[in-house]
Amino acid sequence: QSLPQQKLLTWLSVLECVEVFAEMGTARVWGEMGRWTIIVLIQLAKAILRLLLLLWYKAGIQTSPPIVPLNREQQQPLHPQGMEDNSSGKDQTYVGRRSSRVVRSLQSTPSLQSRHWGSPQQREESQSRRVEEMNQPPTPLGLQETIAESLYITRPLLHLLSLGVWGQRSWKPWLLSAVLDISSLSLLSDLKDLNRRERAELRRRTILLLYYLLRSPFYDRYSEGRILLLLRLLADYVPGVGFVTRPLMDYLPAWQKIYFYNWG
Repeated sequence: QSLPQQKLLTWLSVLECVEVFAEMGTARVWGEMGRWTIIVLIQLAKAILRLLLLLWYKAGIQTSPPIVPLNREQQQPLHPQGMEDNSSGKDQTYVGRRSSRVVRSLQSTPSLQSRHWGSPQQREESQSRRVEEMNQPPTPLGLQETIAESLYITRPLLHLLSLGVWGQRSWKPWLLSAVLDISSLSLLSDLKDLNRRERAELRRRTILLLYYLLRSPFYDRYSEGRILLLLRLLADYVPGVGFVTRPLMDYLPAWQKIYFYNWG
C-alpha cells in the first residue's frame, strides 16, 4: 500500500473508533441538533474516504475495521533475538528413537512470553500462511462489483437523507437501507476467488442483516416485546443466564438511542 492510502485507512479507522463518543458527547453539549450534525459529518467523511479507496486506489472490498488489529501473540517471532544462530550448532528439534515424536531441544527453548506448544515446523508453516494471507492483493472489482461496493458505502448517507425527508418513524428509511444492503450483497455474491479477508467481510455483512430486527421502527412495533420476553424467560428459568440477560434488558433502550450502534 502507498503512503497516501495508508493515511486514508488510518483516518478512517480513527473515525470508526471515535464515532460513538463523538455522537454522545455532542448530544450532551449541543443537544439533538448538534448530535445529528456530527452524525452527518462523520458519515460524509467516511463515505468520501471509502470512495477514494475504492475508485482511486482500487482497494476492492473494504473491511471493518479498515486496519486489521495487530495480534501480538501471532506476531511473536519463531526464533527470539540471540537464538537464531545457536552457538553450539545443535539442532532445534529432537526426534524420539522409538516414538518418532518431534520435540524441541532444551537449547532452543524460547522465553515464556514467546513459547508455543507446536513444533517449530508447524509454527513456521502457520506464520508463513498468515503472512501470505495478509499480503494478498485485493480482488479486482468489475463494474457490477464496484457499483455494489459503492451502494454499501453510500447507504448510510442515503439513509440519513431519507430520515430527513420522511422522519424517524417512517418505514421508508428502514426499507431503503435494507434494499441497498441486500442489493449490494447479492451483486457481490457473484464474485469468485475472494481472499480470506474479503470472504470474512462478506460473512460479517450478511450476519449484520440481523440488525434490522433491532432497528426502528421494526424494533418498536414487532421485535421489542418478543426480545424482552425471551430475555426475561432466560433470566428466570435458566440458571446463571440472568447475569447476562438482565443487564442486556436494561441496556437495550440506551442502545436504541445511539445512531452509530444501530446504523453506523
